[in-house]
This record gives sequence, structure tokens and C-alpha cells, in this order.
Amino acid sequence: MEAEPRPGSPRRIGLFGGSFDPVHAGHLHVARAAGERFGLDRIVFVPAAQSPFKPDQRPAAGEHRLAMLRLALAGEPEWSASAIELDRGGPSWTIDTVRALPKAIGEREDCALYLVLGSDNLPALPQWKESRALLERVQPIVIFRDGDASAQLEPLRAMLGDALAKKVEAGYLRLPPVAVSSTEVRAALARGEREVAGVPSSVLDYIRAHRLYGARA
Repeated sequence: MEAEPRPGSPRRIGLFGGSFDPVHAGHLHVARAAGERFGLDRIVFVPAAQSPFKPDQRPAAGEHRLAMLRLALAGEPEWSASAIELDRGGPSWTIDTVRALPKAIGEREDCALYLVLGSDNLPALPQWKESRALLERVQPIVIFRDGDASAQLEPLRAMLGDALAKKVEAGYLRLPPVAVSSTEVRAALARGEREVAGVPSSVLDYIRAHRLYGARA
């Protein structure tokens, strides 16, 4: 079990980035599990302006994704959404966000940052901008749904070294799959389905009011 933060120690801030196109119950489940497992004081959801690894991806406008996040997070006082990457524009490099986030959200520069990411990101992690500096600054929380976690670690060890690989391994969090994805949600809305599982009702109302993803009002 993770040790409880000592009084006066830096606050533990979770950074959860992604497209959130749209946000759904799977995202909220991951945030809740990560917060409980690692004793996070706060979780900040950061919608990306543009994934540098998916240059052809065209998500809904940032203002809509941010608004939907804020609706989904209502009632969770320790959760919030930040427009830091949307305001910056261009490719959303995580190291840039990590460096700017504490000041942007009113936290101390020495706050402990925990980066939530899916295990599918691990193979490309060494190619992330300033990956070593990133892993030195944050504690990753790596969400595993299935597969062999140790097998994914060995390539990282070869490229990043033993110390950083162990840091990644310390953040492993295995969660059962949640039967919802943003791709499936968008497809269901485009088909005109009225009931879309896994999407908060406030978010569905927003989607239909703004006719996002081909949804009808």
C-alpha cells in the first residue's frame, strides 16, 4: 500500500491527459481508482489540443471537450479540468504541460505530480519529447487492463535504464476493462441511438444540444 502523505509534505496532483472525445465512465473509473491507490489530493483532467502521435486525428472543438469534462466532473471537488493545452495550441507535449501545470492550477512548484496513462502508451514512451526529464519529474500511473506487464517493461529498461524503468513499474495499476470507449460512443450517437451507456446524462444533453458527433437534438 502507498504511504499516506505526511503533514506539510507536497500535495499529490494527478495529471490525466487525453482527447476526452467525449469523456465517459471509463475515464472517471480510471481517475477514481488512481486517486484511491496513490492517495492523490487532486486530479486535473487536461484535454489535448492535438496529439503529436495522432496528427490526422480531428476531435471535437476544444471548447466542447472542455465543457463536457466540466459537466462530468461536477460533484467531485478534488477533480477539475484545465485548458492549459488548448490555450497553448499546437502539438500537446506532456513535458511542456508538466512544467507549466503547477503554477497554472495554483499549486507549489515542488508538488508531487502523478501522470496517468494507459499501458498502450508504453512502447512509444521513450520517443516522447524529453522523456527522461518527464519521468524524472513525474511518477507515472500506468493503467493495465490485460496482457503481460513485465513484457512491456523490458524494452523500456533497455532504452531508459533500470532506475526509470523501476519508476514506471512502481506505478502499475491493473484495472478490469470498462465496456465503453469514445469511439463506440461517437458511433452510437451517429447512429441516432438515444440511450448511450457510460456517458453521464449531463454530457449527453450537451452533445445533443450542440449536435456533436452527428447526434440529433
